[in-house]
Amino acid sequence: MAAAAASSVQRDLLSPCGIRSSRPSPAVLGRSSSVKFEPWSSSRDNVFRGGKLVVGSPRGMPSKGHLASGSTQMGLSFKKAIKWWEKGLLPNMKEIESAEDLATSLLNAGDQLVVVDFFSPGCGGCRALHPKICQIAGLNPDVSFLQINYEQHESMCYSLHVHVLPFFRFYRGAQGRLCSFSCTNATIKKFKDALAKHITDRCSLGPARGLEKEELLALAANKDLSFDYPSNPVPFPDEVAERTASTLPMPVFTQDADSKALAVAGR
Repeated sequence: MAAAAASSVQRDLLSPCGIRSSRPSPAVLGRSSSVKFEPWSSSRDNVFRGGKLVVGSPRGMPSKGHLASGSTQMGLSFKKAIKWWEKGLLPNMKEIESAEDLATSLLNAGDQLVVVDFFSPGCGGCRALHPKICQIAGLNPDVSFLQINYEQHESMCYSLHVHVLPFFRFYRGAQGRLCSFSCTNATIKKFKDALAKHITDRCSLGPARGLEKEELLALAANKDLSFDYPSNPVPFPDEVAERTASTLPMPVFTQDADSKALAVAGR
């Protein structure tokens, strides 16, 4: 009778693949070294009692499902945090990567009004003002907003004479730089007034001027920057007047007193 019970135990043994086997595999014996096969007994102390033996994963080792879920949770917890100056950015907002990028972006803007925003990640005033600048950019999709990180481009900002933050400069077409000023969240009206003054539609009588001549020379003289003064820079209004006065019968357009005063104040 004991031999018949032992044979029934062996017949009911399941292999790791779920296939019934009359003999335990070496892998099962290795992982379940504590399992012993004893003759059938009718004693109440017998725990096995002729039931089926199901071999699972070794004690102390998680299953594949637990490993997969753990790795997924770890992957989700290490997502890249969005920086405050990257929040709320719109298609007409761009972060400048280099001095060459700044000069090229201004030249490619044509007659479009361009607002250059100088900020620093550690500037509390810049952080508080950023949501309002994004809101204004959303209300004025025809205006281009260029962001310059002071911490990443400190040398370039020094050459452009930017020494206070937050700081803004307005550029447009052949007029070049229109104004420059600093404002905070409390003095946002200064920004709105400048935007309302220069956002009106205008047609330039020449190519986009971009950076001022002294700005280009300062950037080219900065040894920390890989910036070359353009070999064929856009001629300035005075140079255009000198070249065309004797050849073309066209009037020379000059700025009015208010524009001159604004340009001097901006410099």
